[in-house]
Amino acid sequence: MSDVVVLVVPCYNEAARLDATAFTTMVDEIAGLHFLFVDDGSHDGTAEIHQRLCAARPGRVEALSLPRNQGKAEAVRQGLLRALEGPAAVVGYLDADLATPPSEVQRLCTLFQGQDRFDVLLAARVKLMGRTIDRRAGRHYFGRVFATAASLVLRMPVYDTQCGAKLLRRSPALTHALAAPFRGRWTFDVELLGRLVTGGPGIAPVPPQRIHEEALLVWRDVGGSKLNPTHVLQAGLELALIGRDLARQRRSR
Repeated sequence: MSDVVVLVVPCYNEAARLDATAFTTMVDEIAGLHFLFVDDGSHDGTAEIHQRLCAARPGRVEALSLPRNQGKAEAVRQGLLRALEGPAAVVGYLDADLATPPSEVQRLCTLFQGQDRFDVLLAARVKLMGRTIDRRAGRHYFGRVFATAASLVLRMPVYDTQCGAKLLRRSPALTHALAAPFRGRWTFDVELLGRLVTGGPGIAPVPPQRIHEEALLVWRDVGGSKLNPTHVLQAGLELALIGRDLARQRRSR
């Protein structure tokens, strides 16, 4: 099987935060790693940076440009679909700001490629002794409330659905999960997990025991987040609708 890992990097006006050197260094140092940058209708210099990255590492870095801004959920979905058109055994996504730093990206890729015990790897921001998790207090406490609600919706003890670093093994369940646009603009991570563990007609679900959360050693909150109080309210509504949809699917099985 291919050892190629394609990480989708959704970008909307990320020119000021996109560290091109860090991404090219990861390509050079992490075996099998490819990047697919998705420009979600940016109107700054994001597209130009993507072009330079593609030129610097042809075949290992690609770019996909969406005609208009459609939100992170759709940018990730379109990127994953494009990634699955190639030979990648593993796909995933990573936030452009590299709050999950290159050292941790390498560790996650090595962990996933080195075994076959799970099909989904979720990075988790858990503040423990010996780990550096630098997160603003307000976002941390909101995240804990949201994670509790998400675990109830999913019926799984997931700790952190919203960390922007995830790896997914190629499977019929993943292809099915990406077939339709996500309902949630801000909660698509929860929706994706729900679709994976629910499966579909003739599509075997991903068993919860094949989903692994890996506590990060380092994660740093990077300024410039596009999340605001309105989005927090929207996320709550989206989560309620996702829960309703998953309940209907469970009853129909």
